[in-house]
Amino acid sequence: MTDRVQAHVYVSGRVQGVFYRSETRSTADKLGIDGWVCNLPDGRVEAVFEGKKTTVEAMLNWCHQGSPAAQVNEVTVDYTQPQGISGFQVRT
Repeated sequence: MTDRVQAHVYVSGRVQGVFYRSETRSTADKLGIDGWVCNLPDGRVEAVFEGKKTTVEAMLNWCHQGSPAAQVNEVTVDYTQPQGISGFQVRT
């Protein structure tokens, strides 16, 4: 797992109620990214992406656009140690 990275992401803007989480899961599945995504009470979306560096970076690039109805204002990313997450889930 030494070639894996993990990115802890916060996305702000109009990102709730616009299928952002669902589209995140679909995109992560297509890219082979492991992790999770959830809505936060303050209106942001939080996510963790784990996988090869190039695919995690592709996922992060997607986050800046998001779902078609989203309006992303900011994406903040902290790289952390991979935890061996398997699969991708939408958390409630």
